[in-house]
Amino acid sequence: MSSNALHVPVMLQRCLDMLAPALAQPGAVVVDCTLGLGGHSEALLRDFPEARLIALDRDPSALRLAGERLAPYGDRATLVHAVYDELPEVLDRLGVPRVQGILFDLGVSSMQLDEAGRGFAYAQDAPLDMRMDQTTGVSAAEVLNTYPPGDLVRILRTYGEEKFARKIVDAVVRERAKEPFTNSARLVELIREALPQAAKRTGGNPAKRTFQALRIEVNGELAVLERAIPAAVRALAVGGRIAVLSYHSLEDRLVKQVLAAGASHTAPPGLPVIPEQYQPRLKLLTRGAELPTEEEIAENRRAAPARFRGAERIREEVAP
Repeated sequence: MSSNALHVPVMLQRCLDMLAPALAQPGAVVVDCTLGLGGHSEALLRDFPEARLIALDRDPSALRLAGERLAPYGDRATLVHAVYDELPEVLDRLGVPRVQGILFDLGVSSMQLDEAGRGFAYAQDAPLDMRMDQTTGVSAAEVLNTYPPGDLVRILRTYGEEKFARKIVDAVVRERAKEPFTNSARLVELIREALPQAAKRTGGNPAKRTFQALRIEVNGELAVLERAIPAAVRALAVGGRIAVLSYHSLEDRLVKQVLAAGASHTAPPGLPVIPEQYQPRLKLLTRGAELPTEEEIAENRRAAPARFRGAERIREEVAP
């Protein structure tokens, strides 16, 4: 399992410190919503011997590899094939009404990036797939070959924050008419040719933003996240904590909005005293988004774009 040896979980100690006060109690349940190769999960099981883990992943390969890694912990770990917005159904099925800790490590797992055949990485030629669960949904190649130009422009602009979306899409439409896209190298080459000279001199690989946008579209990542974070907050017991690692501004903005809304009162303006049902349900535990240290980035370059936020559940929902 060489991939595990290379896998360094992002901001691991910060995640453990954030969740620690909630997981110290006997019988605590922690959910790793993004199991991946199991680095965070393994540390949670090791550091909190009283805690029970429920771990979700939509990628069957990740579940298999992480299952081997977590096997020494026996029935303390329950691994589930699910997308993280299915958390309420998973907890319901397992008969777990409330949990003490929830961790999200968003983005693409190291395994998916490193496995050439998945088509996530623009640095190596591979089939344009990008599905986190290869048993379902449309591939990146299908998106490129079949979506109307207007939809492709919107995806690249919104999900990739790509200024030259129109130029890239014009080139894609021209090329796909000659021959459908199947592999990543051809798309990378096309993007290089479509971009103005100046744009190629800054900001790393010019294909990065387009690949990010396609991946988000293929996996419905933002729509899933939009459902998942509020559902996770609802699943927390009072005193429970949530920790979230995001890797681009769209994810982080969404997480920030949900946590900030939970930490604000919902009373109509002008009330002299705020009744219990309008009081905040969350307390923010991070000032803005925390960034990885330089040492962490040196050890694991994939940590560089990470943004970390945490919050604690401080009261139940009260019916008005």
